Amino acid sequence: MRKNKSPYFRGLLLFLCAVLACYAYKAHEIFAVDKVSAPTKRVLLISVNGIINPVAAEYINGAVTQASAMNAEAMIIQLDTPGGLDSSMRSIVRDVVGSPTPVVVYVAPSGSRSASAGVFITVASHVAAMAPGTNIGAAHPVSMGEKMDKVMSEKVTNDAAAYIRSLARQRGRNEQWVEDAVRGSVSITEAEALKMNVIDLVAKDLSELLVKLDGRKVKTVAGEKVLNTSGAKVVAREMGLGYRILDLISNPNVAYILMLLGFYGLFFELTNPGAIFPGVMGGICLILAFFALQTVPVNYAGLLLIIMGLVFFILEVKVVSHGLLTIGGIISLILGSLMLFSSSSPYFSLSLGLILTVAFVSALFFIFTFSIAFKALRRRPVTGPESLIGLEGRARTDITAEGGTVHVHGELWSAYSDEFIPKDSRVAIEEIRELKVKVRQRG
Repeated sequence: MRKNKSPYFRGLLLFLCAVLACYAYKAHEIFAVDKVSAPTKRVLLISVNGIINPVAAEYINGAVTQASAMNAEAMIIQLDTPGGLDSSMRSIVRDVVGSPTPVVVYVAPSGSRSASAGVFITVASHVAAMAPGTNIGAAHPVSMGEKMDKVMSEKVTNDAAAYIRSLARQRGRNEQWVEDAVRGSVSITEAEALKMNVIDLVAKDLSELLVKLDGRKVKTVAGEKVLNTSGAKVVAREMGLGYRILDLISNPNVAYILMLLGFYGLFFELTNPGAIFPGVMGGICLILAFFALQTVPVNYAGLLLIIMGLVFFILEVKVVSHGLLTIGGIISLILGSLMLFSSSSPYFSLSLGLILTVAFVSALFFIFTFSIAFKALRRRPVTGPESLIGLEGRARTDITAEGGTVHVHGELWSAYSDEFIPKDSRVAIEEIRELKVKVRQRG
């Protein structure tokens, strides 16, 4: 049978090999043609949507490096942001200003905005563009952490105004307006921005933007360059999964939840050694939370209040406080949560609903869990010699300090007592020593 089937099998195998060879040859031709016909002009495109934080700064830094390595005609940052951290903004501005590849900031799509830190990034770009239906402005610095007094607020404002004025002067843009955006939080539409020389052009979409950029002269650190973007191939650099995860956990609400989950996980691992899973997950959550806390302004007094609140919940079942420790824990947890990210910026604050929910659930959880554990510790044993303590029986003989016999739980035990107990008296077991029980007489 094998000899009859073998020729057919070899023939089928040869046929498959021939098909694969033809496919590989055809694919080589397609790729070769594509390589020859592919446009040599390329533009790198990235999208930044959301808060300007260390993750966004790292993402843009990598894009600037890639654009230079691929010798791109330009790098376009499609921007939509309410603002963010000053340190991250300045890091991005340094990358943009120091980029040998022209950087175009394009506030798009319609409905987007470039506010606060986004204004600085837009002004620092080699070419600033906006889509119809967008706006720019409101760049007044806000406190990120402890509340600033009047003198400190004025210093920070003056520093920001001087910084953005220097950027506007370098790019030949409206210095007076950008200063007003910092000092007075003014905001304008894309049409007003174009008219007031805040931006360079308005484009409804990416295709129109490439056409309008073509032939424009820009000055970079590598020298003057004429953009040749008409018909250029757009290469999109997506934010990778790692960046997306880091960006997600940088949200104050997510960081807050991760921190509490980390504390709970480690606590249960310490109270239940060998469970493994709570400890592993708690450690991971805490590490992610610590990263997130580096990307947002943290008030450590608030962090200490949160930890103190958790300690109060634990002590509630150990100490008779008549609920005072629970009340103190709830107040401490709520106040600590409200203080944790003390910033006047709305995107660096915790949701009040989340805080109240966490405080309520944490209080119930700890009280319920530790109450069960405490009752289990106080519950009398049901197996072993210790389970006999407290049980009642009857003396089968007279019981003295020298000895006697009792009948307890269907069993006969050697017994002794500090007092004389007559036969047939009711007794209760007080103590067990080896195989003898100490009893006392019951009335």
